[in-house]
Amino acid sequence: MNKLELQKKAVEVRKGIVSAVHSAKAGHPGGSLSAADIFTYLYFEGMNIDPSNPKDENRDRFVLSKGHTAPGLYSVLAHRGYFPVEDLLTLRHTGSYLQGHPDMKHIPGVDMSSGSLGQGLSAAVGMALSAKMTGKDYRTYCLCGDGEIQEGQIWEAAMFAGHRKLDNLVVIVDNNNLQIDGAIGDVCSPYPIDEKFAAFGFHVINVNGNDFDELDKAFTEAKNTKGMPTAIVAKTLKGKGVSFMENQAGWHGKAPNDEEFKLAMEELGKAGDALC
Repeated sequence: MNKLELQKKAVEVRKGIVSAVHSAKAGHPGGSLSAADIFTYLYFEGMNIDPSNPKDENRDRFVLSKGHTAPGLYSVLAHRGYFPVEDLLTLRHTGSYLQGHPDMKHIPGVDMSSGSLGQGLSAAVGMALSAKMTGKDYRTYCLCGDGEIQEGQIWEAAMFAGHRKLDNLVVIVDNNNLQIDGAIGDVCSPYPIDEKFAAFGFHVINVNGNDFDELDKAFTEAKNTKGMPTAIVAKTLKGKGVSFMENQAGWHGKAPNDEEFKLAMEELGKAGDALC
């Protein structure tokens, strides 16, 4: 898929995020929107997956360690064909399989249940190690939040991954610089993120996480890196694509009202039209 097609898909993924959170009257739009381009690249270009066979043992794995941004994952899964797009409007509704956090038992395409911050990378490391031990070629990708990496378990997992030279593991840090309480540097700074992962034995790549050319180059470089895991530190914009949500910590975990929803969808509609 070329860059223009990926950009168009990303707009549709963002529409799905906003629609789902509005319908639920709850959820986390900010970090879902910042990572929308990362989701789109991985599911439409970067990963070896087949929506018609979501449990294929040779598929690439994806773990959403920052599980609260489930609306972003659900939207890309729906648009990739794992389940109907219209089901996004059932997010967090009673009886819906689309819970507030990913559930591997009930949602097609979800490889790991997540939500408790800091735990997803440990699961991803286990998947990568399993591939090594069983001679499988699949790769494992794990998306973490920049606020989430304040959790100690992240670094225990990183230490193990570096020690075991898991070159089939890619950690992506969605570095939008904001968490629920404000700027990550003010709450409990994890900077310099790149140097920390390098110290744990990772090959580190810094990119603009909202630029498909840079994402393509980074993920290709990760595939070609041997003997060590890769960490991609992706600088992104919280709330990307919806002007009044952009770079606003208040949109970390808040649903748009009807008027805000209309404005957001009009903006995204115009963005999509501009790509046609």
